[in-house]
Amino acid sequence: MTTELREYFLDLHIHIGRTKDGRPVKITAGKDLTFFEIIREAADRKGVGIIGIIDAVSPPVLDEIEAFVREGIMTELPGGGYDYQGRTTLLLGAEVETSGPHGGAAHFGIWMRDITAMREFSDWLGERVTNRVLSSQRARCTSFELQAKCTELGGLFIINHAFTPHKSVLGNCVPRLSEMVELEQVTALELGLSADSAMADLFSELSDITFVSNSDAHSLAKIGREYNKVRLAAPTFSEVKKALLRQEGREVVANYGLDPLLGKYHRTYCLACDELLDTATIQNLSCPACGGTKIVRGVLDRIRSIANRTEPMHPPHRPPYFYQIPLDFIPKVGKKTIDKLLDHFGTEMNVLHRATEEQLHEVVGPKIARDIVLARAGQLAIATGGGGIYGKILS
Repeated sequence: MTTELREYFLDLHIHIGRTKDGRPVKITAGKDLTFFEIIREAADRKGVGIIGIIDAVSPPVLDEIEAFVREGIMTELPGGGYDYQGRTTLLLGAEVETSGPHGGAAHFGIWMRDITAMREFSDWLGERVTNRVLSSQRARCTSFELQAKCTELGGLFIINHAFTPHKSVLGNCVPRLSEMVELEQVTALELGLSADSAMADLFSELSDITFVSNSDAHSLAKIGREYNKVRLAAPTFSEVKKALLRQEGREVVANYGLDPLLGKYHRTYCLACDELLDTATIQNLSCPACGGTKIVRGVLDRIRSIANRTEPMHPPHRPPYFYQIPLDFIPKVGKKTIDKLLDHFGTEMNVLHRATEEQLHEVVGPKIARDIVLARAGQLAIATGGGGIYGKILS
């Protein structure tokens, strides 16, 4: 009998700002980014069927999740992960930082099947970090040792925001992924907010690796800013793992991410001049205008300098990458307009994927409706981002 497969939206990288009792977890994340608010936002407003909490390794966060399971608010699934009201599945993750072999540091995403496995990983990590309550702590181990522990526990091992200038393998550590990890034990590589599949496929060693696009949300509004569509038999940990490893017909069928031009680290930027720079004119990463060295290397420019291809070569398994512009990036679309759209269409996924231009027109008028449709087609003009500042849509 053939197993019926269904499609789900998946965002694996969402941070916890605070615990229920106000303890900080991800310092730079919003205070309203608590566990229950995240799961409710994903289910009620975003319409994302599977989400990953990247800070579930923190003991108080794990305690909170376990309490929700005991109280029946969530149910453990046979294939791993936790169901919330039959609408959204929670997966448990950890973001861990290790030092690069020649300087710099990189973040990795570690995902476990259930609370028991995550507690075992949390105990192991606790012996290697200064404060395991806080997210993304520097671990006293190599990336190879981290990967080996993840593999031992049957987890997913994902290269987080692989190209960004801060805390990434290829952005600020090494020119080749194989210098920091065993390629055959990589479950997936996260493109990050300033790169797409075309840019990543300039590296031949990445051809066998599945790409994912996740939000790296530091606020409730950013959940689902980037996401994936996956084909699974059920929304569980084991099915997601099969999809990322492209097994038994399970797969990532689409990546939805920002146009890289909107990414806040897409091009090189001089912090002193507040200007984007053409790195073809830069010598030794100094600014040609002011001579200063307060330069933030752009993702595009970094990739051009280390890639071993001049044109992308997409392997047959690579799904399409759709440029997805979040609602709050579109001019004249503020909180009140988003609330009006969600009140009418139910979830942000319905607005972005299912509502027709005519239906949108009835709710928000012709200009915004047209901009949403043009955003779907990647036809809005964009001012490029860099230096930690997002690009923007030109109205």
